[in-house]
Amino acid sequence: MRGTIGTQDEPLVFETSRPGRRASSFDALDVPAAPADAIPEALRRKTSPLLPEVAERDLVRHYTRLSHRNYGIDLGFYPLGSCTMKYNPKVCDEIASFPGFRRLHPLQPDTQTQGTLEILVELEEALCAVTGMSAVTFQPAAGAHGELTGLLLMRAWHAHHGNDKRRIIIPDSAHGTNPASVTFAGYEVATVPSNANGLVDIDALEAMVSDDVAGLMITNPNTLGLFERNIDRIAGLIHGVGGLLYYDGANLNAILGRARPGDMGFDIVHMNLHKTFATPHGGGGPGAGPVAVTAPLAPFLPGPRPVRDGDVYRWGVGDDRSIGRMHTFHGNAAVLVRAAAYIKAHGREGLHRISERAVLNANYLAKRLEGTYDLAFPAEPPMHEFVLTARAQKAKGAKAMDVAKRLIDYGFHPPTVYFPLIVDEAMMCEPTETETPETLDAFATAMIAVDREITDAPDVFAAAPTTTPVSRPDEARAARDLKPRWYPA
Repeated sequence: MRGTIGTQDEPLVFETSRPGRRASSFDALDVPAAPADAIPEALRRKTSPLLPEVAERDLVRHYTRLSHRNYGIDLGFYPLGSCTMKYNPKVCDEIASFPGFRRLHPLQPDTQTQGTLEILVELEEALCAVTGMSAVTFQPAAGAHGELTGLLLMRAWHAHHGNDKRRIIIPDSAHGTNPASVTFAGYEVATVPSNANGLVDIDALEAMVSDDVAGLMITNPNTLGLFERNIDRIAGLIHGVGGLLYYDGANLNAILGRARPGDMGFDIVHMNLHKTFATPHGGGGPGAGPVAVTAPLAPFLPGPRPVRDGDVYRWGVGDDRSIGRMHTFHGNAAVLVRAAAYIKAHGREGLHRISERAVLNANYLAKRLEGTYDLAFPAEPPMHEFVLTARAQKAKGAKAMDVAKRLIDYGFHPPTVYFPLIVDEAMMCEPTETETPETLDAFATAMIAVDREITDAPDVFAAAPTTTPVSRPDEARAARDLKPRWYPA
């Protein structure tokens, strides 16, 4: 299960440029050339564009070598906690590439898009069945976009009922996007602490709840990978002051087919299709973060929404209480098709097995690492992910980041480090349901070997990783002073 990453420095494509070399050529014009004044003088270039001049062979090899340096789920194990890096079945990609989907245009009339509309209607029904909700919007393009949509729905609901509520409660272990979304939606963030077991401190929550609370955002299992045992009481406290309960769907994979947010008392649920239904991660491009709601909130959903009208499918007319569009057209259809294919391929029993094996894999890996790394919250059994603390490793001279960097030399992508923020030297692991025992064993063996090196070979940590073109970039500076392109001298 070891991976390799080339250490050879790759020159910039400009550095391989030589005057006169070309990767393409054009035939002579067989139509009259445009007159010299076809482009206004003010819009004409005064100098030739600075472009690399390389042969096709060198161009192909350059970008192919760069592509081999990318780590992806098709190359190896991704133990990133909270991110749920699931393998994407290729059959779903194949289905999404059918000409009827690939060539679809959002302005085509309903009569020409019956198949896609049918899929969207059936996907909505499936997502409602999974979550216990009544209606879905497919417009949000990502999980954080879904968060904002859910909060705007919450805001519209309260405004419609004349409620002047200002605060949204979130746990101290929440995703960083939660407080950002709350602020962006115009609410104030109120943070409820976790107790010693990593669950919401119910007494602290009870003290915080008042009539100005618009709602609570939480995922279950929570961001520490632990199931909130008091979710019924939490829902009762929030509903008792007229607030709404929002389900961050980041961890839906853990309970898929086993428990439903709607049955726990949630009113709004966003879903990360890449985390639960194995669509590709957005990566700044097309993603999907559908939002499902209970029946009373359905009129506020963005519209139009696909509906079944007898044997015909069409875009339904939006309610005048709708919050309006959250996305151009109707969402990223190719991603939604992939999710629908994934659900249909597995069926009800298959979805049950997904959550079952995801939880089994996490507990197996946690047990393998027991005695070498400490669980942050050992009193509660983890669900689909678990959080380790490298406090013991830190006492021996290596921090969580050092462990992560050294793991790269063993061919593994590191787990999530330093999140959640409430855990000192956190390392968060989430092995998904598709990883085999052999893969988990290999990863555990590497983690244990890295721990031994802290004592036996402490000098290796200063240089790690040594199998990558760049060893330790200044990540904090890169985030604050990003230079995404090369500028010529």
